[in-house]
Amino acid sequence: MKQVLVLLLLLGSFVSQAQALRKRTVKLMGSRFDITIVAADSLAAEKNIDAVIAEVTRIENLISDWRDYTQISQVNKNAGIAPVKVDPEVFALTERALRFSKITKGAFDISFAAMDRIWKFDGSMTQMPSPEVIKQSIAKVGYKNIVLDREHSTIFLKKRGMKIGFGALGEGYAADRCREMMLAKGIKAGIVNGSGDMSTWGKQPNGSDWAIGITNPMQRDTIFAVIPLRQGAVVTSGSYEKYVEFNGKRYAHIINPATGYPATGLTSVTVFGPSAETANGFSTSMMVLGKKKGLKLLKKYPEYSAILITDNGEVLSSPNLNIADYKLK
Repeated sequence: MKQVLVLLLLLGSFVSQAQALRKRTVKLMGSRFDITIVAADSLAAEKNIDAVIAEVTRIENLISDWRDYTQISQVNKNAGIAPVKVDPEVFALTERALRFSKITKGAFDISFAAMDRIWKFDGSMTQMPSPEVIKQSIAKVGYKNIVLDREHSTIFLKKRGMKIGFGALGEGYAADRCREMMLAKGIKAGIVNGSGDMSTWGKQPNGSDWAIGITNPMQRDTIFAVIPLRQGAVVTSGSYEKYVEFNGKRYAHIINPATGYPATGLTSVTVFGPSAETANGFSTSMMVLGKKKGLKLLKKYPEYSAILITDNGEVLSSPNLNIADYKLK
């Protein structure tokens, strides 16, 4: 449900006298992960990249909904049958995801995994699905039918055929978890970028902040602002590549799980804050909610800020982020 970033990572010097920067790109969680580590020397940097890969793989083997042996797959197989005991880590992630469902009134919903894929964004759709077909497509979706038992650490899906899946939220969680792990090991700088869910910490070897360049999807070859990141996260959800148009209206590939209809109005939402997992929840939700309701939601969480780009190319930002301060002259 999430389109990969409209962000450009701007790296400074790759080496200094006291530090080495190494970067590796791998496929994890079915997506691209770019891992950058700054360490005392190249060998230490490479070893810590290996540790990050191992940690993401561990998380994937807990929460993947397409690998039969994972705990989440067992939860899905037992939908409508029985609760399934899961590790505290999996339970806590599910609990946080449900919290997002509640505060967004279903605009974010991990049970979207059971949604029928009736919308096609490959150019093959010639007409909109009927209201009846759309309604049927979300018959098994509904976060209120997910039952958590904290005492026994179990998850139960009330309806047969229900499924949960963390998708990009899981990638954000993995990026945050790896950052915490690296800091605990004394690695003072790096970036874990899970398919656009980016957690950063420390500084580049030349002493400058990590920075990202923001592009407008209407003019993707042009960076209009550069924003520094200081031990924070950034996530972008967008619809600028996958969408359909009917009767002059643009329908994004990000579907509202509460209605079955695609999001409209926003082309991309970029969220900044301390956690990639939480920023992902906000960016996805805001795409569904639209600019007015999305900004109203984010206002309640001042540690997070956002840049929104509408379908007609208008650039907006949350009140706590003055985009003019970062625009290129």
